[in-house]
Amino acid sequence: MSRDTVTEKLYTLSTGDEVYRYDKSIVIFFTGHRKVLSTSIFNGGYHENFTAVFNHDAKQGAGMPCEMLAPTYTEHMQILSRRLGLDHHTVTGMGTAADMENVAIETLSYENLAVTAIVTGGIETNGGRVGDPATFFKPLEKPDRAGTINIMLILDTDLPQGTLARALVTCTEAKTAAIQELLEGSKYSDGIATGSGTDTTIVVANSDSPLYLEGAGKHSKLGELIGLTVKEAVKRALDKQTGLNPKHQHNALRRIKRFGITKNTLWEKYMASCNKKEALRKPEFLAKAEALAHEDNMLTYTSLYLHLLDQFLWGLLREDETRKAADSILKILSELYAVPLIQIQGAVSRDSVKEAWQELFLQILK
Repeated sequence: MSRDTVTEKLYTLSTGDEVYRYDKSIVIFFTGHRKVLSTSIFNGGYHENFTAVFNHDAKQGAGMPCEMLAPTYTEHMQILSRRLGLDHHTVTGMGTAADMENVAIETLSYENLAVTAIVTGGIETNGGRVGDPATFFKPLEKPDRAGTINIMLILDTDLPQGTLARALVTCTEAKTAAIQELLEGSKYSDGIATGSGTDTTIVVANSDSPLYLEGAGKHSKLGELIGLTVKEAVKRALDKQTGLNPKHQHNALRRIKRFGITKNTLWEKYMASCNKKEALRKPEFLAKAEALAHEDNMLTYTSLYLHLLDQFLWGLLREDETRKAADSILKILSELYAVPLIQIQGAVSRDSVKEAWQELFLQILK
């Protein structure tokens, strides 16, 4: 059966609201009064009269671009709302290139408080770090890029408007913490990603709840539950969508990719310096490089080496401290793999630190 035709009830929330998946969408239908804060372009902001919220997979098909039903994103979402059987005046929604069947749902409770995070996500092609170089200044419609972490966060408690906004901040911190715990790199800089460029979040509070809370930060129980549910749901969604998980990240080449070093760049460097008559064929080289990248020693010491570089670039370590520690790691790897000692040459910099690691890695492969 095509996923387009699947209709299923996914979940019943503690609020009594029901969550359905149908027409490549996940919809939460409200059974009472809700306060909604949405970062969506479509009916975003704060509202108290909404009847539903939704998340939609906008791809035309696997590997295909997102479908636009109208000239503008807002008109597109209005048409989509009607297709979903919703009143487009009283809903807000999100679009994504993630598959709805890869949704992750996490719920935690404390006494009479319940928090649920419903997340889809992928950052393999669109992950970025806040402050990365950007290309757009004027307002544009939502970019057609794979990726996007979409979060629907349901809080079974009533909240004042300011606390609902604080819950959104806590939710965003939790998303970023999840990505940083996976050490996934930005696609636009050599930093660790903090999200994707098109992330959207909808936070829903239950106005009908007798429970009333005024804290959603890290010192409050509500903030703790938001952090735990969102972190876990984001990690599970990324794993289900693209296989991004700790096992996948246990690879030195995955860790160093954000600095522009890949199997192909290593191959080019190898071919520029090797004896062509004795050189490995490219598939042999790639296979050996991948195997070496998975080895525990290479992964562990490369990870420590890169963290030294991060701290140097962030201004947390001086040049002499960085050189001493980085050269020590290079020495350990040289001894473990019985190759000539390689040290950082010249001033400590992003390029010199990268160059030393590449030379060592290629020395081991020869």
